[in-house]
Amino acid sequence: MKELWTEKYRPKIISDYVFRDDAQRKQVQQWVDQKTIPHLLFSGAPGTGKTTLAKVLINMLEIDEYDVLEINASRENSVENVRDKITNFVQTMPFGEFKVVLLDEADYISPNGQAALRGVMETYASSSRFILTCNYPNKVIPALHSRCQGFHIERIDHTEFTARIATVCVEEGVEIDIDTLDSYVKATYPDLRKCLNLCQMNTVEGKLIKPNEGDSATADYKLAVVDLFKQGKILEARKMLCSQVRPEEMDELFRWMYDNLELWGSTQEQQDAAILIIAKGLRNIPMVADQEINLAATLVELCQIN
Repeated sequence: MKELWTEKYRPKIISDYVFRDDAQRKQVQQWVDQKTIPHLLFSGAPGTGKTTLAKVLINMLEIDEYDVLEINASRENSVENVRDKITNFVQTMPFGEFKVVLLDEADYISPNGQAALRGVMETYASSSRFILTCNYPNKVIPALHSRCQGFHIERIDHTEFTARIATVCVEEGVEIDIDTLDSYVKATYPDLRKCLNLCQMNTVEGKLIKPNEGDSATADYKLAVVDLFKQGKILEARKMLCSQVRPEEMDELFRWMYDNLELWGSTQEQQDAAILIIAKGLRNIPMVADQEINLAATLVELCQIN
């Protein structure tokens, strides 16, 4: 069975992991040198490497596999799960120095579940460490913030993001066209995991194909939108965005528009104007009754910049 690129190229040691902040690299190395960690809260955008860094730490600290409990908190997020599954795991003695509970997407844990977790973290602090990852740290209760060392993982810049995708494609012997690769980057940045998955799904006979040449099942609407903008089909791109985006994705979509300012203009003045328009549309989100109209109005203004 073909191995997923996201797992095949997932960093396993500190030297393979890309840190945006050298102070963070030194801190992680210090934990490894001391053979211990505090309770940790990794925050950052999806696909920026939060879970990967947690697994790098677990690997470098040589934690016994029987001393590690991984939970996807977006699925197992109730107070009963904390009381039963987590407590049952941490209350037994570890095989090594300590146990590690990795709670992915901890911001999905219910408030009652987070409150229960607080007590478990304190009670078993001598024999267990907790690593929490989240996209939205504001959804994690203050009591958990105070018990964890916060670690915000910044997104890598566009150039390095593109270079990492290109490197994987070259390693896999995939023929790439720069313009096609740019479309994938623009559609998925800063989610490296999503970009790798889309590139792997849209590689046919050793070549990365254009988004609109693939099966619709392997497509992403942002890929099609980027391609339409590049072709100058502004109206079609606007209609597609408005019809495809879900209400809960609005904040993420406005961030995507901000991350791709070159779609709205090539000069600094044009991109500055785009930032003001995007900011206005973002501020309107909680105040408008129809999110699609607000998005359409924002896109109309953006497309009038050129």
